[in-house]
Amino acid sequence: MKVIDSENWAWFLFEHEDHLYLDANCNMSAFGYTYMIQLNDEERYAFKAGGHEYLNQLAHDIHYSVPIAADTRSKYKDRDVSKKFSEMATDAVREWRQAKSVE
Repeated sequence: MKVIDSENWAWFLFEHEDHLYLDANCNMSAFGYTYMIQLNDEERYAFKAGGHEYLNQLAHDIHYSVPIAADTRSKYKDRDVSKKFSEMATDAVREWRQAKSVE
């Protein structure tokens, strides 16, 4: 897994085994959490067309849909892969930050 792009305090985009994953920084009241989804074909196409700005909008949409709320109607509700990739994502961010500090 490697970091492809990021927006400070908002999201990271990862690539792993030819798949893209957006890890959005979210909160619900005072509770902060991250929510990672695998980009589907439609989202990958939109990312190719809209780039970084599209990811800003997608992260915003995830955050404001509150996919972890019990009564949510978020279209992202059942797409969370955070637990599956948490350790790999943490390692990828650490490596990415170390590489940036050397530049």
